[in-house]
Amino acid sequence: MPRDVTVTVDGRRISAPEGSTLASAMLGAEVTHFRTSVTGAPRAPVCGMGVCFECRVTVDGRPHQRSCLIPCTDGMRVETSPNEIGAWAPPPDAVHESRSCDVAVVGGGPAGIAAAVAASAAGARVIVIDQGMRPGGQIWRHRDPAALPKAARNWLARLGEKGGGAPPEWLARSTVFDARVGEDIVLRLTGEGARGCGAVRARRVVLATGARELLLPFDGWTLPGVLALGGAQALLKGGMVVRGKRAVVAGSGPLLLPVAAALSRAGARVMFVAEQAPIAQAAAFAAGLWSHPAKLWQAAAYGASLRGATVRFGTWVRSAEGDQGRVARVRLTNGRRAWTVPCDLLCASYGFVPAVELARLMGCDVERGRVAVDALQRTTVPNVWCAGEPTGVAGEAAALVEGRIAGLDAAGDEARARSARLQRARDGWRRFGERLTDAFRPRDEVRRLASDSTVVCRCEDVRRESLDPSWSVRQAKLYTRITMGPCQGMVCGAACTSLFGWSPGTVRPPVGGTEVARLG
Repeated sequence: MPRDVTVTVDGRRISAPEGSTLASAMLGAEVTHFRTSVTGAPRAPVCGMGVCFECRVTVDGRPHQRSCLIPCTDGMRVETSPNEIGAWAPPPDAVHESRSCDVAVVGGGPAGIAAAVAASAAGARVIVIDQGMRPGGQIWRHRDPAALPKAARNWLARLGEKGGGAPPEWLARSTVFDARVGEDIVLRLTGEGARGCGAVRARRVVLATGARELLLPFDGWTLPGVLALGGAQALLKGGMVVRGKRAVVAGSGPLLLPVAAALSRAGARVMFVAEQAPIAQAAAFAAGLWSHPAKLWQAAAYGASLRGATVRFGTWVRSAEGDQGRVARVRLTNGRRAWTVPCDLLCASYGFVPAVELARLMGCDVERGRVAVDALQRTTVPNVWCAGEPTGVAGEAAALVEGRIAGLDAAGDEARARSARLQRARDGWRRFGERLTDAFRPRDEVRRLASDSTVVCRCEDVRRESLDPSWSVRQAKLYTRITMGPCQGMVCGAACTSLFGWSPGTVRPPVGGTEVARLG
């Protein structure tokens, strides 16, 4: 059992298990106002995984730290709103490191781990770069290792083993913000703690950058207490306490049931589960899972754990309403009528968006929002591979297979990467991913929920009424600053594509949200 540590938040002392994330500890202590938006509204965590920047606080005098990525340590001092801009510089002893390797893997989820293990076993010197505190990505890293499936435990154990060469080197809490492709590939990164700006020079690179949730704006979606589905799951894994809270789970896709079940196991009262896809559409998808019976059993087990909760298909969130600065009610609709459900937590998102920004910066072709790859996971840029969700969202098993293929081929073992068994598995999971995407694609009513007064860009508080659908995304940036806040369009970019059909703009470094003071 981890020991408890004491963190001081705005002068108030709270206890949390050592290693739990700061955001989870603060929410568990009923802190709901983390930062103040540019127009003065209270904000709190949403994505739980470092994408949205809504959980920023000042930690030990350092402003704008994403509390969902920071482990609690004893004596930590935290200040919330007003989250003023303050001068800060890296510590004078910050280490500016430069490393080299045969294969660099960007991303530490299942695809990245499989790629790193496979490349290392084939004799390559491997470095894995990941934003998280521990290996495993969003799906594995926060959980008690003993609670992970056996296959996941095996993969994590293999990451530390010596393969054909040395075990992969792990760079935790590091973010790639720039890349230069030449004879070698140079990845520039920022790190947390004592590490400053650094670089990794690699002969070959595997991109396993994962995906982020699709958040579609509706009235009230900026209220504290409104979370993304995966955000709620990540915060629960990070130690968030929800016992006794009333929760509504809404959106689309297979993530609804596990999130609802996890909330229920943690002691929340799950009041309503609303899947926007029609029941006939979801049933047709389930009927196609005959070749994956484990997934059907898993869904049945999740459903059985939700006794007392109302589950409806063809139902979605119309708006959220608040009291005392946090969500208190949600309006649901099935298109024919609307009704109100009281809640303390509203978890809502609509599937995933492949994270392709780094691939685009490196010049890789992107088709239908996914990185284009061949049968060996090679991109259109020499010496760059891609695996997992950036090539299409299909789940953990697909990511593992694609990661193995990419790692083997990047390490020069093309024959094993082309093995019939791996190629059959890859093709099968890609077909599964296509069916998944089609079955749970957001309906038009959901994509157009924003009213004139709805905030679309959470970083800059840009409202729907300020945006002209006839603009390009570049015009919108120039006129309103949308997509130019700390998250760099990671949330509102996809929302604008959904609302207006805008294509993503040009990608320039720094990719994603990066602390400028760290760039050095």
